[in-house]
Amino acid sequence: MGGTVAADGVTARDLGLRGPRGWAFRAVSFEAGPGSLITIEGPSGSGRTCLLLALTGRMKPTEGTATVAGAELPRRMAAVRRVSALAHVPGVTDLDPALTVAEHLSERALLQRRFGDSLRALLRPRQEGRAARRERIESALRAAGLDLESLPKGARTAVRDLERAEALRLSLALALIARPRVLGVDDTDLKLSDVERVAIWELLRSIAASGTTVLAVCSEAPDGTVRVSTAGTAEEADTGADTESESESESESESDENGTDGKEAADAIAQAGRA
Repeated sequence: MGGTVAADGVTARDLGLRGPRGWAFRAVSFEAGPGSLITIEGPSGSGRTCLLLALTGRMKPTEGTATVAGAELPRRMAAVRRVSALAHVPGVTDLDPALTVAEHLSERALLQRRFGDSLRALLRPRQEGRAARRERIESALRAAGLDLESLPKGARTAVRDLERAEALRLSLALALIARPRVLGVDDTDLKLSDVERVAIWELLRSIAASGTTVLAVCSEAPDGTVRVSTAGTAEEADTGADTESESESESESESDENGTDGKEAADAIAQAGRA
């Protein structure tokens, strides 16, 4: 595919990542404009999470290139990390079950002010800074569709008492506090009812429509998205490999059948480190 790369779009050309157990994914190519909803579709263990982390600058690809918000990967991984945020990635963005929703939001807003905002924002008067944090939190909650009043104990509800869809919305809100240009979401449709799944996809469409390009990992993508499939990419890449590599691939497949995305993310972090 040719054409001009949009500033906030995402493109990939023959992108691949090889780890200690073989290829996580290979030969991934697509092009999506700014504000797209990009679905990374495939069975658990097919390299979906690794691809998500690669496209958000958290893992270094082994081959090929990608361009995210105008920054080329793997050369400018740090630049991609600065404009992207992650939500709901096991082993990377885990929520603390003992903390309340309010504590999570406050902590993230403080961290964003300290490490993510400009020096000018950091030097604001205390009262002005508190007002800015409140506004940022409220804006993120609206964008994530999380109504604190609907929770069992409001903002004081502990994460362990949240329903699956509520925890996903909280994770999205935490990521949106950074006001990213690219948002990556893992396990989008995992353990959700049909009604909840429809609602979450509508939410992600609205986030994309507001101008934030969304990358969403799922087992089955809805219509009207930029579909990127990881199914079969690693197996095809390893065709003709030596006996030892085939044995490693079989071992990986057995591990994936037992489950799965959390293991995949843990492997990704082990390879790349937290960024």
